[in-house]
Amino acid sequence: MRRILNAAVLLVFVSSAAAQLGLFSREQRIAFTPEWHGDRFPDGRPQVSDAVLQRLKTVSAEEAWDTLQGAGFRNQFDGAWKIINPGERLVGRVVTAVFMPRRPDVDSVVRANGKKENRVGDENSWIIDILQPGDVLVVDLFGKIRYGTIIGDNLGTAIYSKSRNGLIVDGAIRDESGIEEIKGFQCYVRGVDPSALENVMLTGINVPIRIGQATVMPGDIAIGDPEGVTFVPPQLAEKVAAETEMTHFVDEWGHMMLREGKYTPGQIDAPWTRSMVEQFNQWLAQKGSKLRMPPP
Repeated sequence: MRRILNAAVLLVFVSSAAAQLGLFSREQRIAFTPEWHGDRFPDGRPQVSDAVLQRLKTVSAEEAWDTLQGAGFRNQFDGAWKIINPGERLVGRVVTAVFMPRRPDVDSVVRANGKKENRVGDENSWIIDILQPGDVLVVDLFGKIRYGTIIGDNLGTAIYSKSRNGLIVDGAIRDESGIEEIKGFQCYVRGVDPSALENVMLTGINVPIRIGQATVMPGDIAIGDPEGVTFVPPQLAEKVAAETEMTHFVDEWGHMMLREGKYTPGQIDAPWTRSMVEQFNQWLAQKGSKLRMPPP
């Protein structure tokens, strides 16, 4: 049977040994991430390594922006968030979920299939059950605030216990004071409201979603900082990390040269000479870095 891949048109339930709510099968998740050649989770979601995630913790929105723009990915950032429990940068592998305004006939199918798949509780709890350590749950709730609260402090505790990471929701949360007590649980939200989640239905897990101005795929790497959230395609995660590290090293060495009076600001800001590049690369080697700047 031909599959229709538009979440706004048709809801399809995958029939397999590990059936999962949503539009994409394991094979489709692999097919729609063709540039990723590394490890994957059993459901096909790209699995960027913990080592690369750690390296991305120093990346700013501007630094990621430069690399992504250069690679042709122009719709990977979205700003204007309320951040709960700000601290270190939020970095993690994306698990996606999409909700739509509730339509009773469709929602009845969602719930019936959820029952067949042994899903427990309300639909907003189903997406928590699949989280792995290092995951960031990213939810398209179409900007809904009143009656658009994806979690309170109970489900927030569950998310953090499963992932040891955070939440990004194009919607709202409730129980902000309780969520603030979950230390380390960063939430990027559009708003806060005392209402409970109502009149919506879950139509996809680990499918492509839209978050503001960004297109997000399961297995992307979410990087949250004070400016907003950047979604890095998995195949570019190491490149973003490496180019950011080089930028930081260039700044560190340049500042050191200025403090020591070895070069003038004009020399540091201009294209470096071959001699400067050689000195810089020797300094990188002494620091134990494998990065090198190519000669001019």
